[in-house]
Amino acid sequence: MNAVDWFVDRHVTEGHGDNLAFQDPDRSLTRAELADATRRFAGSLADAGIGRERRLVMLMQDTVDFPIVFWGAMRAGVIPVPINTLLTPDLVRHVLDDSRAEAIAISAALIPALRQLILETKALRKIIVSGGHDLDDRRAETLETFLASGDPATPSVPASADEVAFWLYSSGSTGAPKGVKHVHGSLRATVETYGDQVLGLHANDVMFSVAKAFHAYGLGNSMTFPMAVGAVAILLPDRPTPDAVFAVMERWQPTIFAAVPTLYAAMLANPMIRPNAGSPRLRRCISAGEALPEDVGRRWSEMVGVDILDGIGSTEMLHIFISNAAGALRYGTSGKPVPGYSAMVVDDHDRPVPHGEPGELVVRGPSTADGYWNQREKSRRTFRGDWTYTGDTYSRDAEGYYRFLGRRDEMLKVSGVWVSPFEVEEALIAHPAVLEAAVVGKTDRDGLTKPRAFVVLTGAHADLESLATELQEHVKNRVGVWKYPRWIEFVEGLPKTATGKIQRFRLRDQ
Repeated sequence: MNAVDWFVDRHVTEGHGDNLAFQDPDRSLTRAELADATRRFAGSLADAGIGRERRLVMLMQDTVDFPIVFWGAMRAGVIPVPINTLLTPDLVRHVLDDSRAEAIAISAALIPALRQLILETKALRKIIVSGGHDLDDRRAETLETFLASGDPATPSVPASADEVAFWLYSSGSTGAPKGVKHVHGSLRATVETYGDQVLGLHANDVMFSVAKAFHAYGLGNSMTFPMAVGAVAILLPDRPTPDAVFAVMERWQPTIFAAVPTLYAAMLANPMIRPNAGSPRLRRCISAGEALPEDVGRRWSEMVGVDILDGIGSTEMLHIFISNAAGALRYGTSGKPVPGYSAMVVDDHDRPVPHGEPGELVVRGPSTADGYWNQREKSRRTFRGDWTYTGDTYSRDAEGYYRFLGRRDEMLKVSGVWVSPFEVEEALIAHPAVLEAAVVGKTDRDGLTKPRAFVVLTGAHADLESLATELQEHVKNRVGVWKYPRWIEFVEGLPKTATGKIQRFRLRDQ
């Protein structure tokens, strides 16, 4: 059946229509209100001539309008395509052209930077604006007006579990974003695996995800998991600075908190950090997007009093497929395969490597994407039979815990030995003066590759030259004398995607 029937309508049918579903800083949405709005949205799409399997790009901030558009499009059989709200105009143009979108739903705050691009995109038949707009175009109208004209009795388009339901574009951390196609059944599959068996959400929970809903990790956290069990999702449209996040924690008192390693580190460095991070009801924290440094995890647990369950997911697998779990937590690792998923670490000939040896992580499970849109060769490289090739270098220990070492194209061969950039970064972050670090390879005057570190400090330091030497000795003592960064550059910030991933290719290009 159409995923909307299970995630949205089921709760109303079971008598829970008055229960709160979503809360943003200004508005709330009950389950009955969501069901009604999604029917109206689907009806207006049909009236606009935007039919089944056509694409609707969502360039939307995290407000209660996001679930209305996402589930409403899916109800109509139209494919919602949430994309990164921080994409440059050129990349937005790429997505619009690549997806051949016939409609766009956009938050009013995002229009100024994209006004000309949107008006020039003639393939768009409808421009739906969340909030007021001043677009001088007959195709444009507010979401409020669009909903008002829709039929509240619009039914869901019947769909099989294997039918493509929505697309997500990859983060672009290694190049232009790729359209990843996901089917209706994958949404429920992530609930029955990670949602039920690791996260353990229930109807009384309040979940707050810093990762935005346009991202696979955030989509599960804010849309899929709370919707499945009848919990409440808190939405934050603004940039998730530590101050803004602490304010949300205090105001709404979430029980489940989902963030990325960068934010956990920044919150630990913020003077507002304290037990429970501002929410006395907090019982579980999760992390994904990048590997969580061991030191950050331990310091959070000691300060806040709640462990972080770190895991790895991907746009191609929709959500987390390897994770630490309550009662099976080992900081510095991504944990073990989530029940329902299988994983291996393989060499270049697809043979499993011995315990402790590096190789490419491959995974299989029920939420695998249907493939990339218009990327045949990349689909063949990534999706091979039941297995998805992640491009991540991992090792697996004798107890079954998986440890991230870096992207395949980021591993460094130093003095004939493979060096994990992440291992060096972990060592740097363990120093009290370091807030963030990124390590890439640099060729020395002899043509040999050595580690080069970019470091963000927790505060001002008068003698950076002495600090650099101290950090080099710190890394030598912690992970090995041959792994220390030969060059250390102190920077104010690191280039990242909107989901918190460090864009190391930009650092290599410097």
